[in-house]
Amino acid sequence: MRILISNDDGYFAPGLACLAEHLARVADIVVVAPERDRSGASNSLTLDRPLKLSRATNGLYYVNGTPTDCVHLAVTGMLDQQPDMVVSGINAGANMGDDTIYSGTVAAATEGFLLGIPSIEVSLVGKEFANYETAARVAADLVQRFARQKHSLPWLLNVNVPDIPYDQLQGIAVTRLGKRHKAEPVVKASNPHGETVYWVGAAGKAQDAGAGTDFHAVAQQRVSLTPLQIDLTQYNQLDAVRGWIEQTQE
Repeated sequence: MRILISNDDGYFAPGLACLAEHLARVADIVVVAPERDRSGASNSLTLDRPLKLSRATNGLYYVNGTPTDCVHLAVTGMLDQQPDMVVSGINAGANMGDDTIYSGTVAAATEGFLLGIPSIEVSLVGKEFANYETAARVAADLVQRFARQKHSLPWLLNVNVPDIPYDQLQGIAVTRLGKRHKAEPVVKASNPHGETVYWVGAAGKAQDAGAGTDFHAVAQQRVSLTPLQIDLTQYNQLDAVRGWIEQTQE
């Protein structure tokens, strides 16, 4: 089984190293990750300059671009064979609810999915990030499950793992995305030159975190497993928008 691994924290990130170590025990792997932290890059592609593929001394490949660039370049221009799976992570922090829109980690998996490859995103939810091995073991388990029984269509799975020892996990919950309150305002500051600068504010706290959501599962010390889709169409508003267009026509 061939697995392409990427992330958004950069090729030097400890979560990536831990993931690669564990997946190498169950599959043939290749790692192609951004050359620096690209958290929050979402699904952006680099179109204003060429990309450069380099190899680090530890054998990992890195790209001067986004997580989406990494997967796109690897699948369409670098690898001789299409991988059987794309695994992105392990992200340092949650990717739950609205986070999935902004996340470069989710985006790397999404690009694999768009290229027709089953893809998984793995995030470690906490503040200390002391248990990357827990998330890596969860990822390896999911990969082995996939190897035993492949689905007829590619899946895009968003996996959030509590930052606790593996033996304290309370199982896996298949969940839907919750929702956060709106983000905190930007933080105004000054740089050493006296110029005004702004830091993006923190993500909002959980708003929709009831039973069945990713937030709830992680709070119960369970692994949250959310199948994602690409279609952003708001189907229940189609008729309303058609009616609005007709009513407002001059």
